[in-house]
Amino acid sequence: MNFTRITINPHQMGGAPCIRGLRIPVATVVGMVAEGMSEAEILRAFPDLESEDIREALRFAAEAVRERALPLVTAG
Repeated sequence: MNFTRITINPHQMGGAPCIRGLRIPVATVVGMVAEGMSEAEILRAFPDLESEDIREALRFAAEAVRERALPLVTAG
């Protein structure tokens, strides 16, 4: 998958994936979505973001999870 809006710079935000070189980490955007914020609320909180930034952040997060085996807790 090709990500054109996600940048990783070891000299910015500790190398965390960010949106378009801005100091807005992908994890922050994904967390806002997870907390139930609407796209409009996120865009108001970060006026430099665009709708496509949010969508690509979610695609990036989905791909990152696909890359790892996550430990599952079984009910028991």
